[in-house]
Parts: sequence; structure tokens; C-alpha cells
Amino acid sequence: MLRQPVREEQRVTAIPTDALRWDLLQWAIDQDEDVTFFNSNRSAQISLAYPHGFFPDRLALGKYQAVDASGKDPFQQLWAYHHEQPDFLIGFWVYDLKNKLEALESRHPNRTGWPDCSFYQPRHVLDFESDTVVIRSLEDGGTLAELLAGYAGASNLRAAKIKSVDKLAPGQVKCRVSRTEYVERVRQIQRHILEGDVYELNYCIEFFAENAVIDPLQTYRQLNEKSPMPFSVFQKIGDQYLLCASPERFLKKDGRKLVSQPIKGTARRGKTIEEDERLKHHLRNNEKEQAENLMIVDLVRNDLARSAETGSVRVEELFGIYSFQQVHQMISTVSATLRENMSWADAIRHAFPMGSMTGAPKVRAMELIDQYESSRRGLYSGAVGFITPEGDFDFNVVIRSILYNEKTGYLSFSVGSAITYDADPEAEYEECLLKAQAILSVLQ
Repeated sequence: MLRQPVREEQRVTAIPTDALRWDLLQWAIDQDEDVTFFNSNRSAQISLAYPHGFFPDRLALGKYQAVDASGKDPFQQLWAYHHEQPDFLIGFWVYDLKNKLEALESRHPNRTGWPDCSFYQPRHVLDFESDTVVIRSLEDGGTLAELLAGYAGASNLRAAKIKSVDKLAPGQVKCRVSRTEYVERVRQIQRHILEGDVYELNYCIEFFAENAVIDPLQTYRQLNEKSPMPFSVFQKIGDQYLLCASPERFLKKDGRKLVSQPIKGTARRGKTIEEDERLKHHLRNNEKEQAENLMIVDLVRNDLARSAETGSVRVEELFGIYSFQQVHQMISTVSATLRENMSWADAIRHAFPMGSMTGAPKVRAMELIDQYESSRRGLYSGAVGFITPEGDFDFNVVIRSILYNEKTGYLSFSVGSAITYDADPEAEYEECLLKAQAILSVLQ
């Protein structure tokens, strides 16, 4: 029987939080502490009325206790641990956890080195709330509170500017799939669609660098400045780093309410107000984008129905258009009420991985993904988030993200798109290159 954790809560006021959070992240890295920063980028989304909100601005500092969820049913293991120790849990599920949910396999090597899942109780949880930081500590938080109090009243303090760091060498980042290979594989996938194997498939390609040396925090800050997203995460677990600029929520639980918000449909921002509105209007009324979005909405509805009260699954919004700094996105919102005999772990198990990253039907799509993709996805397409002491949770979809193993020097990011029967393989490849360029501009 583990000791029941008791968190001491303290509040420190009048803190310039932009400066503080970057300082704390750097401090944790310097101390070789595990750290996870959930970053809503709220100031960049100030005018965006997003259904069910964003991630909280939450910082988990230090590892108090790791959770062993390495067995055949990591969802049940995590639930059992949380049931005995109702506390904050921070962690992730990798895409390849699918192999424990269905009769599937991943034939490619695990080059990034991420385990199937990893969760831990943090020593300190800090929530940034306007001019207040709420500290919840399992161990002595007095020293931390004193550190934070040093910022109190320093209204002239601002976040240190992003440092200029060395970039990767030109050509160091490579794509694992050539244009010719990509086009041929898309055509093969379209033959499966014609034969009725799948209706839509999310096909991804990996960009990678070996012997890479980067400053993870400064690289994340550059990525975050270029693409401030509401489900952004910086995570350091040992030598592994996740630099995530995700716009997409996988699944949220609030009480018994479940919410999933699949994204299918992207358009760039215009250079003028008129062009921006024209691109936004075109995305909203694009029949191809709507068809892709609707297929995934139906898949998500079926996933939630496995855990939901009969008749409670509803589409709160279909084809919503939301504008971020770099792109317009077509986002739908699906909600449900969790059945009383279902645990929060069941809800995650029945919905994982996110349908927008697989295709439909989900199991056959995942079989074909492993057949045609050239890399194991690992944490890409998985989910990272937190579970509260009450058993609520919020997880994103790990996309638009850099995965970096500091020990081996292996760096990876992947991009992809939804392949349908009428997709143009050349145009899909150009879309992938466009998505990759946003991350490449940060790295080299």
C-alpha cells in the first residue's frame, strides 16, 4: 500500500508569469528534472471562443512517483493506481499502443525510443491564473514558493528573449520517403479505397536527423512563437523531449461529460483581410474537406458510444471554422455522457488513437498505415495530457511536434494528410512539404 499523497496548496500573487514559466522550465532542465508544461497560448487566442476551452497553463515539476503501466492493459493499470492514489498524473500514450488494443503490430523499429505509455505523479503542480500562481506540492513547496515570491511586485520583469541558437546543418534533416515513393503509395492506398477496404486513410511521412544537437527549450520557444496553439506542450522525461504545437484535442472529461474535437480541413491565413476571409469561406464550403471531416466525426461518435449512456452522443458543432495565427482549421465537436459503469480509463481506451490520425474504418486503416508508412509513429499521433485527482482529464493529439532523444541525437517529426479516392497524390505531397517547412524553418 502506497502512502496516500497529500498536496499542500499555496498561492503566490502579482507574478509576471511569462518570465516565470520560462525561467522555471530552464531551471528544471538545468536540474535534470522531469518537467511538463501545458501551454494554452491564451494571449494569442484571446479572441477565439473555443468550445470547452483550451489546456490550462499548467506546469508539472519533478517526478514524485512513476506509474508502472507496462502490462497488457496499461489503461486498467493506470486506473487502478489512480483509484488507490487519487492524485495528478501526467503522461502520454503513444500511437503504437494500438497493438495492445487490437490484433495489430508495428513492423518498424522504435527509433525515437518512447515507451508505449509513461505516467508519473509530479512533485509540484503549478497553475498560472492571471496574476496568481497556485502551487500544489507533494513535497516541501516552501522553497519553491519563496522562489516564486521573489517575482512578486516586479512589474518591470519580462520573459527573457528567445536566444539565438545553432541550427542543424543544411541537408541534415532528411525525409524517409521520396516523392516517387509517396505518389506510388498514395495510389496504392486509393486502390484499397476503391476496393472498399477503407473510406479514408491518414498517411504520414517522417522527417528525421541523426546526431542532432539542439537546445530543446529554445527550439520549443521558437516553434511556439511561430505557431502558438491551444494544446501546446513542452515535455522532458529523462533524455526524451517533446516539443509540441498541437491545435487538436483528443479527449476531455469533465465530470461525466466527454468531449472530442477532431480536425480535418486546413487553410492558410491570407495576407490581407479580404484574402483571409476568402480563404476562410472557401474552407467552410469545401465539399471535399467537409466529407473528410464528416467521416471522422462519424468514427468519433462510434468511439464515444462504446463508453457513453445510450442516446447521449451528440455533435455539438459540425464544420466549425477556427482561425489560429498561421492557419484556419475545420473542427467539429462531439460530446457524450460517460456511463456510470464505465471508468475514465475505459473512455480513453475505447477512443484511442484519435480517428483523425487513422482513417475509417479505424482498425483496417491502422493495418494499412503500418503496411504503407516507412516509420513507426511512436508518440506522433498519440496523446499527451493530465489526469486530475477527481478523475477528470484532458489530452491532445500529438501533431506538429518535434521528438528529440538527447542521448542518441535522434530527432524526428512527421506530417501527413487524409487520403481519399479523389485525392491528387502530387498535391498531397506538396501539402506535406508545406507542413514540414513550418518545422524545418525552426530547425535549420
